[in-house]
Order: sequence, then C-alpha cells, then structure tokens
Amino acid sequence: MREWKKVLYIVAAFLACFYLPVENLRFTNAVFEALALVKWYAREHVLLCLVPAFFIAGAISVFVSQASVMKYFGAKANKFLSYSVASVSGTILAVCSCTVLPLFSGIYKRGAGLGPAVAFLYSGPAINVLAIILTARILGWQLGLARAIGAVVFSVVIGLLMHLIFLKEERARHANVDFNVGEIKETRPLWQTIIYFASMVMFLVFANWGKSLEGDHGAWSVIYQFKWWIAGFSLVSLGVMLLKWFKKDELKDWTGATWGFALQILPLLLGGVLVSGFLLGRVGHEGVIPSRYVTMLVGGNSLWANFFSSIVAAFMYFAMLTEVPILQGLMNSGMGKGPALALLLAGPALSLPSMLVLRSIMGTKKTVVYVSLVVVMATITGMIFGFIVR
Repeated sequence: MREWKKVLYIVAAFLACFYLPVENLRFTNAVFEALALVKWYAREHVLLCLVPAFFIAGAISVFVSQASVMKYFGAKANKFLSYSVASVSGTILAVCSCTVLPLFSGIYKRGAGLGPAVAFLYSGPAINVLAIILTARILGWQLGLARAIGAVVFSVVIGLLMHLIFLKEERARHANVDFNVGEIKETRPLWQTIIYFASMVMFLVFANWGKSLEGDHGAWSVIYQFKWWIAGFSLVSLGVMLLKWFKKDELKDWTGATWGFALQILPLLLGGVLVSGFLLGRVGHEGVIPSRYVTMLVGGNSLWANFFSSIVAAFMYFAMLTEVPILQGLMNSGMGKGPALALLLAGPALSLPSMLVLRSIMGTKKTVVYVSLVVVMATITGMIFGFIVR
C-alpha cells in the first residue's frame, strides 16, 4: 500500500510539472509575488518582530513559573481579571498575527486556559492603538470606533466560546496540574524578572514603531523620531541584566527554548507567506486571484459581501497598518462599510501563515473552530454595522 502511495505521489508530481502553466503571465506573476512577499517578510518582520518574539516566548517557558501563569490565565483564575488582561494586551504589544504566535504558544504551553490564551491571541494583533487611530482618520471615525469596540468584544467573546466549546478537553488538560507550585522559591527577586521582560517587550514595540501619517507632528511622530534610541537603550539594559543576574545554565535553557519555538514556527510561517503571496499578491500587486473579483464581490452590505470579505481577510496576510491603505483602495472602488469592518476585524488577527502555525500548537479542531468564530462574528458584525451607518 505504501508503494502505491509513493507511485501516486510521483505521478502527481510529474503531471504538475508537465502541465505547469509557465507561459501564463498571471501564473508567473503570482510566483514572483509569492517570492517578493516572502523576501519582504524576511527583511521587515523576521529580525525585528519574530526573533524578539521568539526570545520572549522562550523566556516565558523558562523563567515564568507555571504558578504565575495559572494564577492569571489558568482554569481556576479569576475570569474577570484573566480576560481583562488578555483582551487589552494588544494596546501594549501592537504586533501582527504572526508575531503574536510565539507569545501565545509560550503561555498556552505553560498551562494558561484556552479561553484567556485565545483572547490574548486575538487581541495582540487586533487592538493596535495606532492602527485604530489611522482607521478613524483615513476611513472615518465610525469605522475607527467600531473597530476599537469590536476588537475588544471579539477577544473576550471568542475566548469564552473557545473555553465553553472545549471545556471537557480543558478540564482533562488541567487535571494533573499542581496549583500549589506557586510556593516554590524564586531564583531572583520579582522586580528583576519584571524589568527583564519589560526590556524585551520595549525593544519589540519600539523597534517596530511605525511612522505616523505624513504631516502629523503629534506624539506618535515624536516617539518615532526617538524609537531607535529607546530600542537601543532597552537592548543594552537587557545585556547588562543578562551578565549580572543570570547564570550560564539559565541562559543556555533560555536560548534552547527560543530555538525550539523558532524551529516549530518559522518554517510554517514562511511557507504560509509564500502561498498567501501566490494567491493574493502584495499591496498594489495581484496574485493568481484577480483583485477585481474581490472588489466586485464586496460591494453593498449583503450577507455574501460580508462573509466573502471576512474569508478573504482571514487568509490574506496583513502586516501592521497595511490593512488601512488596502481598505481605502477597496472602498474607493465601491466596497461597503459593513464588509470593510468585517475585513478589519478578521484580517489583522488571522492569516494563512498563522493558521498553519496554530494547527501545530493547539491542533486542527481548535484551529478550525477559532478561525470559524472569527469569520462568523466578523460577518455578523459587518452586517449590523452596515445596516446602522448606511
């Protein structure tokens, strides 16, 4: 039976090569877009976004006690506190759907409940303060306000629904957890651990601080001018802490855990970015699916328009803030406000690359349910919003 499978794979590969449409301009352009997108992603997001996120995730798995995670995000944690913290984390992190994955994996594997962990997973990329401000200024205050409220509500509701849907599995997962491990003596004072993590988060945030609107001389632009000074200071501070506060074995465990996250996540992300670029292209460039089809299908405020907008947004990769100019172009071409909000609520929090990684972290079933909840809620919210503002 295995030999027949090998033969079928070989025949399928041969036929794919034999009929490869290299003479088709759209196909060759889509291949170029896939390679261009993954090149851009490697240059713009791996070194300053993913690598710091891997180190933070590794630090969580090594230096954050399971008791601490269980206290705030565990099955017996105060639900109001855990969901409140998780739902507003995006205002601090301001990361994309891929950068949040190592952080989600870190707290989930340390014993965090599925609900609070998923709330954190959604809110990290969705509740980006600068993106919400840009949305309000460029696309109108109504969309900006609806995006802000919707993102916070989505993170809590989706987290609670995931918790309820998989309640039986979650109870089994936490059945053997010792909730009294919090009495273990810490190797260093709590304030040192807090400063250590804060320095890494500061570097992640300020190294990726985006430029504000042209001509805007507000606080965002002032911070942008000094972003590398702040990021550099946090990095130097981190180096001093590592030399003074940490033992050699601890650093070895940290780098080992970081490398484990990188091996698990990075190949899937880069593969997903390639597929996303091939299908949908980059901003201002088309993939194998013509953009005019997308524009044609998201006009008005029908159920189909909102659903299609949510589906496309869920699979397309959005870097931080790129959803705003994309939406501006789509709305100028006739996209309705309802589908526009659906895209804003589904797009930044999901992408094909992130789905592939999530499947390896929490399994196919949970990933499918999570993606479905985001798409369905974005669709319904888009329809309601479109009806209100029409």
